[in-house]
Amino acid sequence: MSDFLDWPFFEERHRDLAGRLETWCADELSDEEPVDVDAACRALVRLLGDGGWLRHCVPDAAGKLDVRSLALIRETLARHSGLADFAFAMQGLGSGAISLFGTDPQKVAYLPAVARGEKIAAFALTEPDSGSDVAAIATRADPDGDGYVLNGEKTFISNGGIADFYVVFARTGEAPGAKGLSAFLVDKDVPGLDGTDRIDVIAPHPLARLRFTDMRLPGSALLGEPGRGFQQAMATLDIFRTTVGAAALGFARRALDEATRRALDRPLAGAMLADHPVTQTALAEMVLDVETAALLVYRAAWLRDVAGRRNSREAALAKLHATEGAQRVIDKAVQLFGGLGVTKGVAVERLYREIRALRIYEGASEVQKLVIARHHLAEYRR
Repeated sequence: MSDFLDWPFFEERHRDLAGRLETWCADELSDEEPVDVDAACRALVRLLGDGGWLRHCVPDAAGKLDVRSLALIRETLARHSGLADFAFAMQGLGSGAISLFGTDPQKVAYLPAVARGEKIAAFALTEPDSGSDVAAIATRADPDGDGYVLNGEKTFISNGGIADFYVVFARTGEAPGAKGLSAFLVDKDVPGLDGTDRIDVIAPHPLARLRFTDMRLPGSALLGEPGRGFQQAMATLDIFRTTVGAAALGFARRALDEATRRALDRPLAGAMLADHPVTQTALAEMVLDVETAALLVYRAAWLRDVAGRRNSREAALAKLHATEGAQRVIDKAVQLFGGLGVTKGVAVERLYREIRALRIYEGASEVQKLVIARHHLAEYRR
């Protein structure tokens, strides 16, 4: 259902974008899980680039990222293919800090190739002992002459092992904790990078541990100002966190569609499954979670795009509710499918595996609750 596109959050260009992308997805994408995930992800990046969709991952001629477009694209891709959504999202997240804080030469060197699908991007923030606690990052970039020497380890890095470049956050020591971090651009072929240790997860995506050993970086690899890495990471996540909620919304819409068709087609006790009050109750709860998630996601995007406000609180609300709600929607869909719902190759089984990570990455649900509560308390005290 696309009636939500009539909401005042959107302009005609967004409705046009959604319609064109829906047609493209139906023609170009398959929701079957690939045998070779790396090859499939590379192919999807090229396909998305050729289709012109990745240009939305980089700033427009006015230097802006349109969060509503990013969210609509992620929602639509997620309904059709979780891996296509992943490929699109990482082009945006992986290059987002360059879009926001890069120098003109850095933007020219990376962003056009990201938009064309010629360079695969990655965002290297998480470490074995610093997931949600970004201020605890231990990877170090020590000044050395006119450059830096990078040592440390990152983990659960999306596109790890297949990316052409990484935005790496490391400690440069200007101050303790969060105030002593900086961001660096690291190309895949720089000596000292090892991304061969891959991580297998329940919904196959290219993930890896990265190790940096005495890696020498020129001063030009520094992204923005030294000591500003934490703010750069948070500003990037503020934009793309809303789109995580959009992807969850896409998964939930697909699950609701699958469950509704199942309920209408499945006979049970002399009637159809859809005729039973228990089924209707489940479907009503699913519709509620989908509709409220859509309102929160597109409100957060509108606030960023149109009101021009930093939307940390609203993005946290959107991500929290959309991801947790999608988990509930998909779980109910699996229940309505019965044994078929946990059978490999069935859409709701794949969705059940796809949704789980979204409640963790780019700020776990527990972190979003802290963000929301802190904003609420600060506003109340004012």
